[in-house]
Amino acid sequence: MQPKPKLLTQLRNEIRTLGYAWSTEKTYVYWVRDFILYHNKKHPSALGHDHVRDYLNHLVNKRSIAPSTQNQALSALLFLYKKLLNQPDFQVEGLNWSKKPKRLPVVLSKNEIAALFHHLDEKLLLHLKLMYGAGLRVSELIRLRVCDVDFENGQLMVHSGKGKKDRFSLLPETLRPGLEEQIQKVFRIHQADLRRGLGHISLPYALHKKYPGAAKAFSWHYLFPSRVIGTDPRSGLPARHHVSRETLQRSFKAAVQAAGIQKRATLHTLRHSFATHLLQNGYDIRTVQELLGHEDVKTTMIYTHVLGMGSHAVKSPADVL
Repeated sequence: MQPKPKLLTQLRNEIRTLGYAWSTEKTYVYWVRDFILYHNKKHPSALGHDHVRDYLNHLVNKRSIAPSTQNQALSALLFLYKKLLNQPDFQVEGLNWSKKPKRLPVVLSKNEIAALFHHLDEKLLLHLKLMYGAGLRVSELIRLRVCDVDFENGQLMVHSGKGKKDRFSLLPETLRPGLEEQIQKVFRIHQADLRRGLGHISLPYALHKKYPGAAKAFSWHYLFPSRVIGTDPRSGLPARHHVSRETLQRSFKAAVQAAGIQKRATLHTLRHSFATHLLQNGYDIRTVQELLGHEDVKTTMIYTHVLGMGSHAVKSPADVL
């Protein structure tokens, strides 16, 4: 009889069985390991609600973590107890929640977007134009595959966005030639990899087991692949992964500085700008909500507050004296 796998191995296996992203796997394993270390390496089955609450409050009171980080840790521990330790009703009450300051999203004007693109590294220009033009999160952009581009219907298929939900977004007409050229480039890269005995692609939801040939199929290739061959963290095989978000972040930051933009812009600012500019162009908020993949229209409503600060805002009394 084989020994039972260690807890973190069991955790990884359960996450992979349910088809969670690699980034989620890394995050959940990190927080579960940290939770165990915090309680002097006691097995979580010997710990309960009070221990989880004590740990999460410690993260806020002693480590001063951000609200989103505290929520990550909570999600990881709820997954551990509900899915792995078979406690479906496990809940944590009495938490000291990290306070999230209410801030409006940073939005670039259309002129600032144009200036930003003018100063971007040409090799990454298509990436960020698509991110802005389709309102994508950076994680959604880098995970796009060749088969997600639907030229005939003029749309992109976004898989497993926030909340593990799929949605369609826009395929900007102005980017069609660039995307067609990018797909041809990816095809040449893939053919060269195959000639070298490589060509393996990481697949979601354990599809490599259901469809053994899919891992080397061109349609599953990342639309924006990495320049180097890495290792599939799950299969252990040599694989060409997608471009890293760090690469995009560095290029974006350099372009913001070169364009003289003083706003605290990040890659996510492109998504905020997409939504705001659609509303400025007269599209209704329900359409914007659907394109962004927001579950609740209240989340999308934040952009109406941004609009209120623009050129059509209420004029100051000083301006009409």
